[in-house]
Amino acid sequence: GPDETTARMDALVDILCDVVDGGGSVNFLAPMDRSLARRFWQGVVPAVASGDRVLFVAEDASGPVGTVQLEIIRKPNQPHRCEVAKLLVHRRARRQGVARQLMQALEAEARRQGRTLLTMDTVSGSPAEALYRGLGFQAAGVIPRYALSTKGTLEDTLVMYKELG
Repeated sequence: GPDETTARMDALVDILCDVVDGGGSVNFLAPMDRSLARRFWQGVVPAVASGDRVLFVAEDASGPVGTVQLEIIRKPNQPHRCEVAKLLVHRRARRQGVARQLMQALEAEARRQGRTLLTMDTVSGSPAEALYRGLGFQAAGVIPRYALSTKGTLEDTLVMYKELG
């Protein structure tokens, strides 16, 4: 019901705020504003409803602890490609395989939809890069000074991909 939807939205807002406040570079600056986080998630809802995005949420006994999105590319010349977006895991649930489980679910869905290429970008040299490499993603290249870190300094981004055989 509506209360459950509100609680789920609140949990997603908590996760995004925690990741940004913990130094995660996911398009926002710390300290993370809750209303901005809520607006972000409210913007995701129509894309999920239309099938342009698939939202995966991992939960533990206390509720949602992690999330990732699969963006279904609708460009006529890229019917085989999906984009990985916003892999977020709350600091209280880190190092427990949550990110790996989310990415495995995302990959299974991409395959189910007949997609053969996943693309994404992440902060070069970050723990996330190591995670993605461990999941079979390969580096396409580094773009220097791509985005501001949560602390406001410019960071390089690594463009990565994975071919789904």
